[in-house]
Amino acid sequence: MTELTELSYALDTFYFLICGVLVMWMAAGFSMLEAGLVRSKNTAEILTKNIALFAIACTMYLLVGYYIMYSSPGGGFLPNLGFLLGGENSVEAVTAGGDDAPYYSMRADFFFQVVFVATAMSIVSGAVAERMKLWAFLAFSVVMTAFIYPVSGYWTWGGGWLAEVGFSDYAGSGIVHMAGAAAALSGVLVLGPRKGKYGKDGTIFAIPGANMPLATLGTFILWMGWFGFNGGSELKMSDVASANNVAQVFVNTNAAAAGGVIAALVLAKLWFRKADLTMALNGALAGLVSITADPLSSSALGAAAIGAVGGLIVVGAIVTLDKMKLDDPVGAISVHGVAGIWGLMAVPLSNADASFGAQIIGAIAIFGWVFLASLVVWLILKAVIGIRVSEEEEYEGVDIAECGLEAYPEFSASKK
Repeated sequence: MTELTELSYALDTFYFLICGVLVMWMAAGFSMLEAGLVRSKNTAEILTKNIALFAIACTMYLLVGYYIMYSSPGGGFLPNLGFLLGGENSVEAVTAGGDDAPYYSMRADFFFQVVFVATAMSIVSGAVAERMKLWAFLAFSVVMTAFIYPVSGYWTWGGGWLAEVGFSDYAGSGIVHMAGAAAALSGVLVLGPRKGKYGKDGTIFAIPGANMPLATLGTFILWMGWFGFNGGSELKMSDVASANNVAQVFVNTNAAAAGGVIAALVLAKLWFRKADLTMALNGALAGLVSITADPLSSSALGAAAIGAVGGLIVVGAIVTLDKMKLDDPVGAISVHGVAGIWGLMAVPLSNADASFGAQIIGAIAIFGWVFLASLVVWLILKAVIGIRVSEEEEYEGVDIAECGLEAYPEFSASKK
């Protein structure tokens, strides 16, 4: 019996780690997606943001964020402050049996959680692209990953008051994606739109991305990584029930993404008379975000429908935010925020243990906290160091101004 317990522990730990690796690979997806959807003169800077934010998220969550999120009293509102990870599970604790016996390594849990916080921060980088100072963004990353995200994470997955209320978010439609979108929205409001995006008469000028193959590659990488994002959130697979659940989660995750693509592509054709690739890409991501709140309870067909609604919503949201002069170069607020809210509201449709009331309370609490806390940080950064590059630097491209190099130097004016 002891050997079987240890084998199950090893299997669940290994599965958890591999899922974490898949989620880490989503950082490459965000990098490629954003690099494809910005102009070529801003490519090196957006890539610098993505690798730097990942390193900052991993470091700050290691130092304080994980402790805040998972070392605080059940049902509470204010988390404990502390440092580092704590001890690892002992052999005796694992083999003791009972409901309280751990079934995967604490270090595996940290690794899986740290790539989630990096995902939340990655959402912000695309929304503020092409006009934000690099170091202001990185300074915000420190606060977001060390404190803002872990506090609302404690309220939910850490056993805080939202968990007691009955708020349900299986893999993070609200806890991760909507939270990232809330931080992004506050940043966009403080930062303002890119020069030339909106005319004085209300005209909206499209600013196409430089590399659609890269954006498409990024979307496929994110789609692949999402199997770890949602599948790993089952937390184990060493018994028949858990293994079946993991398989259902994978099928539903894929079905929702497919539904999102089809719905967004059809709506774009009807609305714009064109098969808009960017809408199809965002439709896939919106479908994935939508199903993330509960990729287990619904049938595969139901998951496809949830994803399809997400795909429809994201097209309308992108157009609406543009009309409101909220400039989001990659559509991150629409994909992760609006579709994230839909995902939370869709949970009670297939999960009898969830309620619309608890979902609404959770959505308002998480969005409100992250938005207001982020707004304060953005305003402080604006007052202290400034958050926007100069008009001249924006015109020339932030690659040169912020990084001193270009991603595509052979295409620059100086080489002609």
